[in-house]
Amino acid sequence: MTKHGALGVAVIGTGRMGADHVRRIDAVTSGARVAAVVDIDAERVKAVAEGIDGCTPYTDPAAAMAAPDVDAVLIASPGPAHEAALLEAFRHDLPVLCEKPLTPDAASALRVLEAEQRLGHRRVQVGFMRRYDPEFVRLKALLAGGELGRPLMLHCRHRNASVPSFFTEPMLINDSVVHEMDQSRWLLEQEITAVTVLRPRPTAHAPEGIGDPQLVLFETDGGALVDVEIFATCGFGYQVQAEAVCERGTARVGDAHGMLVNRAGTWGGEIAQDFVARFEEAYDRQVQAWVDATRRGTVEGPSAWDGYAAAAVCEAGVRAQATGERVAVELIDRPALYR
Repeated sequence: MTKHGALGVAVIGTGRMGADHVRRIDAVTSGARVAAVVDIDAERVKAVAEGIDGCTPYTDPAAAMAAPDVDAVLIASPGPAHEAALLEAFRHDLPVLCEKPLTPDAASALRVLEAEQRLGHRRVQVGFMRRYDPEFVRLKALLAGGELGRPLMLHCRHRNASVPSFFTEPMLINDSVVHEMDQSRWLLEQEITAVTVLRPRPTAHAPEGIGDPQLVLFETDGGALVDVEIFATCGFGYQVQAEAVCERGTARVGDAHGMLVNRAGTWGGEIAQDFVARFEEAYDRQVQAWVDATRRGTVEGPSAWDGYAAAAVCEAGVRAQATGERVAVELIDRPALYR
């Protein structure tokens, strides 16, 4: 339900992702408008709001959520700020699209999970956008249809051209492989039970203190195995690929078979240089699906449980990365609200 026709969305955080979502809601998404933008940088948020009719700038998320023209919240602020924003949204019973991570650790994610259960209904969709990418949607449908039999293994590759100066080794798990964690749980419909991290010799281009690339192995409660190559400084572009190995065949996505050009003795195509370009359509579809569901009065897509599960697997992954040991994932029993 909305108060003023088009869904009035408050976007919290106007950094790279937040600014892109502001643009998306203002220019691409139907049935919604940017009613408020929030950032601790008063000058930046004022500049963002000035370009959008009817948009009010705030430096306090609580003030924005209390505004009468705000019907829903999109959280794109840094992860440590998510818990407070989510709890405030619950106080107003506002629907939320929360960029990953739900929160940075399992304990805070569990607090969010418990608070949402006290509401008695779902309010959160977590921004795992690969679930909206057309290629991954097709792979999900193929596996769910059973044509290839049971999935036995999932081979994943996650490559970035480079990483920013503030990037740390745990971020290989928390910021990058977290997507494969959710992707694997969603595609296989199984929980991840253990994580192992293996280290080949590092590339000479890896920043100091970061062992890059790494091979991350997941075990699942359904007996499947998942391997993830994370190569954060491959140098040539951004690639996300996945191949499901099943009883009666295999299926692979992410090869970017777009336009191929022949010229001057060469042939080939383009490789996206970052995640915003590669998953632009997925982000568009994700936000539109959230807006449509919210206007219907429903909550769909990745839940707070999915955000909590990813945080728990991340914690196991970081421990495995640091110790070189196989680390079991600790999860509570799934609450009834998320079954």
